Amino acid sequence: MTVSMDHARAIADAVLYEGYLLYPYRASAAKNKVRWQWGVLMPPSYADGGTGERAAFHTELVAEPGDGAALHVRLRFLQLRRRVVEVPGDDGFRAVPSVTVGDTEHTTWEEAVEREVDVVVPFAGLFGGEHTEPFEVDGGEDVTPIEGGDGSRLVRRRDPLHGELMLRADALAGPFGGVRLVVRVGNVSTWGGDGATRDDALRHALIGAHALLSLSDGHFLSATDPPEWASVVTKECRTDGAWPVLVGEAGQRDTVLLSPIILYDYPTIAEQSAGNLFDGTEIDEILTLRTMTLTDEEKRQARATDDRAAELIDRVDHLPPELLDRLHGTLRYLREVTGAPTKPEPADLETIADPSTPWWDPGADASMSPETDEVVIGGVAVHKGSRVRLRPGKRADAHDMFLTGRVAVVQGVLLDVDGDWHLAVTLEDDLGSDLYAAHGRFRYFGTDEVEPL
Repeated sequence: MTVSMDHARAIADAVLYEGYLLYPYRASAAKNKVRWQWGVLMPPSYADGGTGERAAFHTELVAEPGDGAALHVRLRFLQLRRRVVEVPGDDGFRAVPSVTVGDTEHTTWEEAVEREVDVVVPFAGLFGGEHTEPFEVDGGEDVTPIEGGDGSRLVRRRDPLHGELMLRADALAGPFGGVRLVVRVGNVSTWGGDGATRDDALRHALIGAHALLSLSDGHFLSATDPPEWASVVTKECRTDGAWPVLVGEAGQRDTVLLSPIILYDYPTIAEQSAGNLFDGTEIDEILTLRTMTLTDEEKRQARATDDRAAELIDRVDHLPPELLDRLHGTLRYLREVTGAPTKPEPADLETIADPSTPWWDPGADASMSPETDEVVIGGVAVHKGSRVRLRPGKRADAHDMFLTGRVAVVQGVLLDVDGDWHLAVTLEDDLGSDLYAAHGRFRYFGTDEVEPL
């Protein structure tokens, strides 16, 4: 089970550090004074005070465990750690925003420490009531003298955290079997908090909280695309604060990520990404280019803010041109050209694409030809010029539903990146259809939404 979780770590780490540090990555930036937005589980005394924060997340999902299966839960979160610069004074030490020694600046800042809680339980033991596992994380204080700083020091303080993991399994009625698994993770830290600010409460919070679940035998069902027999019960499953996502290789179903960010099944880190940029869902290329434009002074301040910021700045400063080019865009061919090898050699690429054509131009992929391609629907070959009757399906919007039964002429056959065919059409009785076609203005329908004539 640990192997499956390790394969999912890259995605889990991206979730854990989403929004950890925001561009321009220095402590003085206004938006870095309002951090920690994803997966925050506050102490109950603060969450219950009408703040809009939550103290727990609750997830329900459907599983089909094998006989004797064990459930491995790995809860992950960040614990806030305050890094305070202190200088000696007449009455001991006093806190200051920063101290510069030589070319190095030491700043007061809020760091974070990764925490993991592992629980392994027999799945059979989860029936008939709630199974609760309490956990705690110690607080503490670490003092580091600043070399050459005339007695100044860095003091890192963290407050203790207390939480609990609750698990329950309920057998589903019906001939297909299956189990509804309930997972609840709560912050149960006792803390006064009267009149406290959010910054105060964050010292006692579980930040970026998420969980990985893995079955030793059996599998989980997708929350977004379950089999037909489980579609009703899956829709009835309640999620609050953590969404279940299948992770691992496509088709693998023994591991699920309970994510505070809604993701699709089998998410991956783009191979073009050179590393974490932290800043809430920003586009890598834009953020990298912006970081490159920071002045030397701004970069120095960012490096002084956080070790992860320093690594990010250094990575961007030394990013090879070929890696920067990869961020601009990647051409992926939708299907293999007849006669072309599965992995074409450079000499064969001209049979697939014209290198002089921009990557974003449809003509860059010579394997696609909407005007000559065809797709078989109900045993009939449909291509440009074919007449079809429109039967908009459940995915259609209100505008498309008004076209039910109308006859259309196919103007192009298209294949999307998911391997699904679509038809670009104009209405046969529309007097403006020729004008629309001349300007490339079409209506689009799936192959299951038309009836060949």
